[in-house]
Formats: sequence, structure tokens, C-alpha cells
Amino acid sequence: MRETLRMNFDRYRRPIAMSDPGRHAALFDGLPRDTGALAETVQGLLIHQHVAPAYGVTLSRDQQAQSHVRDVEKILGDIVTRDGRPLSAARATNERQVGVCRHFTLLHVAMLRTQGIPARARCGFGAYFEKGKYLDHWVTEYWNEGKKCWVLFDSQIDNRQRELFRIGFDTADVPRDQFVVAGDAWSLCRCGRTDPSAFGILDMHGLWFIAGNLVRDVAALNNREMLPWDVWGAMRRQDSELDLAFFDRLAIVSLEPDAHVDELSALYCDERVSVPGTVFNAELNCLQEL
Repeated sequence: MRETLRMNFDRYRRPIAMSDPGRHAALFDGLPRDTGALAETVQGLLIHQHVAPAYGVTLSRDQQAQSHVRDVEKILGDIVTRDGRPLSAARATNERQVGVCRHFTLLHVAMLRTQGIPARARCGFGAYFEKGKYLDHWVTEYWNEGKKCWVLFDSQIDNRQRELFRIGFDTADVPRDQFVVAGDAWSLCRCGRTDPSAFGILDMHGLWFIAGNLVRDVAALNNREMLPWDVWGAMRRQDSELDLAFFDRLAIVSLEPDAHVDELSALYCDERVSVPGTVFNAELNCLQEL
């Protein structure tokens, strides 16, 4: 088990692909060496597209388009183009880079990895936004050396959102029943313990939606943290079109990725999971090359 953990640490200890700051790597120099302080740094740089009104901000069309930026290098480039100060300087709320939960998570993961802290983005569902609902959401999962375990951290939730959503737990250590990774959501629904209609976002709910997030989570565990509305491979819009046995296996592997290191990599070689060169952006209703 120790060797398996070491292998997975190596997978998540350094920025790679979308989490790689690239030519902007020096911007991470001098950032605080603390998971909570790094989350506060992220919160001072980004604003959530759909929570902006809670800060008194009305986003322009150009600002809303920023939520389609996929990689950290481009996110950082946009931030410093508008404001060249160090990342530790919080931007005014109406001047922050616009994104969604996935962007907060990916930037937090990139900062942690730059400091050698194993971290990965997890796709699933938050139970703390709307009573009785599990809403589409992403959080950071990082290795807590003191506790010797992986811990969930919601880097999006600042004091304003804590008040807005009436969150009573520590978002630096999110309980597993408050953020349900996609594989757990799938398993809970498949065994009849939870209603699939409780999982989703807006008017999109059901087993098919959970399946889509399960593919996104497995991709993220392979360091391909896609947009929440990117569609490819095994994702479908009808429950009847799902290969249930295939998703059952994805759920098992994603729930214990450190116990299935080889299979996690093998699954990403399957065209139903691997991210192709072109994906369908469901929000913009178009194909996009990566």
C-alpha cells in the first residue's frame, strides 16, 4: 500500500497539463505555504460566474466568457494582463477572473502541487448549496501529511459564501457526506439508497448526469480537469443509453484511486473516458479543439 501511495503521490505532486502554470510559473513564487492561505489567495483572484451578484457584481459578456478558459497558464495570463501585481494582492471583486467551482479548484491544486503537496481535482456533488439537493460541484482533494489521509477542501467558499449558503462545517475539511464524489453518487443511486433526481444542476438531473461527472472525475484523476460542461466519450443525455456495468466499474476505481492505480491509467486509455482532441462544449453548443 505504501508503494501504491508513493506512485499516486508522484502523479499528483507536480503541476502537469492543465494545472501547469507554464510561462507564468514564477507568479507562484512567494505564495504562502498553507492550504488555507492558498485558498484565500485563489478567492482574491477569482469570482464565480453564478455567485457574482452576491458580491454586487454584474458581469459583462466578455467577463462571462472567461469561464470557458481551461488551463491555469491562460487563467494566470489573463489575471496579470489586467493587474500586474503579485497574486497575493486580492483584486477588486469586479476585476477578478471569472470562473466556476472547477477554476477555483484547479488553481488551488496548481498552487499546492507547485509546493510539492499532492493534490487533485475531484468532480462530484455538493450537498451544502440547496437543501435536499446534491449540486454539480468540484473541490480540491489534497494529502494531509499530519492526518495521513486525503482531505477535501472547497477553495471556492469564502466568508460571503459561507454566510450565503449557511455552511456550518469547516470547508478546509469537507465531510464526505457533504461533498459526494461522482463515483459515490453513482453507487448510492445504483443500490437504491439515494434518488438520482437529487443530483444535478438547474434543470439537468438524474443518473445520466451523475455518469457524466463520473467520466469527468476519472479524467481529472488522470490530470485532465475538463470544464463541467465539456462532453465526450461515454457521456449521454438519457439513462437508457448508459452502459451500467461500465459505470459501475468506473465508480469502484474512482472511489479508491490509490488502490487501483494501474486500472485508473488503463481506463483513461479507453476512448469512452480519454479526452479527445475535440470536445463538445454543451454551454456554447459547439465543438472545440483542445
